[in-house]
Amino acid sequence: MTPTVQHEFLVRLGNRQEIAERTIACRLDKPPDFVFKPGQFVEVTLLNPPETDAEGNSRAFSIASAPQEDFLLVATRLRDSAFKRALSHASLGTQVKIDGPFGDLRLHNDSSRAAVLLCGGIGITPFRSIILNATHNKLPHRIFLFYSNRRPEDAPFLEELQALEKQNPNFKLIGCMTGMGKSLRRWGGERGKISRKVIKEHLGELPSAIYYVTGPPGFVAGMRAILADLGIDDDNIRTEEFGGY
Repeated sequence: MTPTVQHEFLVRLGNRQEIAERTIACRLDKPPDFVFKPGQFVEVTLLNPPETDAEGNSRAFSIASAPQEDFLLVATRLRDSAFKRALSHASLGTQVKIDGPFGDLRLHNDSSRAAVLLCGGIGITPFRSIILNATHNKLPHRIFLFYSNRRPEDAPFLEELQALEKQNPNFKLIGCMTGMGKSLRRWGGERGKISRKVIKEHLGELPSAIYYVTGPPGFVAGMRAILADLGIDDDNIRTEEFGGY
């Protein structure tokens, strides 16, 4: 992927909160001259962390915040790595380095073509930025979000996305929960994986739509196979794989 205008900044960790089970979001200071497009990502480097491992001190994170917000938001699943442990325990105010923005996963310009977003778990991060920006700027694009998680408890930004659906008449959220037997919450949406049947039921015929897929490599490959089975041309599919999460 190619950067737009690449910069390197030192920023402070302003806040950190749990946004789903074993998932945290970190607010970083937003430099005054930092400009990005919704859907892009940054590389975050921890400076002198208390521990490190073979994976190093840097990770790529999609920018989950929208350009109009006065902070940069990144989110991650927690797992047993030196980087994740250091990030989850860093004191507020700790400085980190960011490089970017990078990436070409952006909402297309032609608003006559619907955007169909398919993601699993932490793959929601670039789509939060895209949907929030589209809602804020009252963009005319029709946006369909197919969002797969095991349970509502595991779904980052779920309540916010449900609120955005009510604010934006052009945005439809299709949540798909695969493990509701282990959930303590009520759920009135889809149960099971994002499937060919579910996509067809909610989209009907959208011959000119652009499809965006984010998530782990296996999820992206699975969605590509479903879209191919639906007859979607590869030129109308844009993907970004999230590894190591």
